Amino acid sequence: MLVLGIESSAHTFGVGIVKDGKIIANEKSMYDVGTTGMIPKKVAEFHISNSNNVIRKALKTAGLSIRDIEGIGYTKGPGIGNCLQVGQIIAKTLAVRLGIPMADVNHGLGHIEIARLMSRLEDPVVLYVSGGNSQILKATGKRYRHYTILGETFDIGVGNMLDSFARSLKLVPSWGSTVEKTAIGGRYVDMPYTVKGMDFSFTGLLTHSIKQINKHTKQDICYSIQETAFSMLCEATERALLLTNSDEICVCGGVAQNTRLKEMLSKIALSHHSKFGFSENQFNADNGAMIAFVAERMLSNGYKIKIKDCRIEQRYRVDRAVVF
Repeated sequence: MLVLGIESSAHTFGVGIVKDGKIIANEKSMYDVGTTGMIPKKVAEFHISNSNNVIRKALKTAGLSIRDIEGIGYTKGPGIGNCLQVGQIIAKTLAVRLGIPMADVNHGLGHIEIARLMSRLEDPVVLYVSGGNSQILKATGKRYRHYTILGETFDIGVGNMLDSFARSLKLVPSWGSTVEKTAIGGRYVDMPYTVKGMDFSFTGLLTHSIKQINKHTKQDICYSIQETAFSMLCEATERALLLTNSDEICVCGGVAQNTRLKEMLSKIALSHHSKFGFSENQFNADNGAMIAFVAERMLSNGYKIKIKDCRIEQRYRVDRAVVF
């Protein structure tokens, strides 16, 4: 089945195309956050302005016409309301014009399933880390399979925390990836560390790190906030691995692009004789291919929803999404 997927939950407007489980196109356009972050109205306007070009580019990459598409998937949530609505409206318009079925996809499930596909893992403990989400999950259930959340952030996602710190430090661009680059060669400065079982909290770490600006070098603070945040995530993930008696770890989401985090997780996996997997960075970042991949599975397995019932949900939790 040929399915086109649209991702528009935040700063990225992505379009992916999947044919029978194989990704044949993955194109995107990203809003430049600069040093101010995302202003929802402006990001939505950016998506509207760039949507046609991204769709055309994906079709050209796949060597297809829009008339070849047999199904449409879009990000239902979670995400920024204005941005989600752009993708939903475009998907609905295409579905009506082409007379094809739709699937409303959970953003987090897209991240997890594309990473599991790429890493060839069967049933891993999943560390899902992105801007708005930081969760540890494991699939459960037989008839209605879904992901159970074993642990998660009490406040903000680790990605938002790093982005917020980058803005406070006036790094350009104000991304967690810039924090990663700045951290190279830094020395550790004491930071607050908050883990409770398999849950964690990042606001205290963020507040303390901002207070260290002008007291220590940018390099040292970036190194310290990153090491502390990732150590918290790794401790909780290792605990989940042992408590579930698992032998696979998977990391996914935007923050999974971070080399240091993957290095720390790989050491945990090695020490417990477990497999460790992740996808290449284009699929860790927000992308349309992951939405197309999950939508194709849903539609191929008989999922049906009326187009008029396809909505957005800003707080659509991943543990409510069925895994097909």
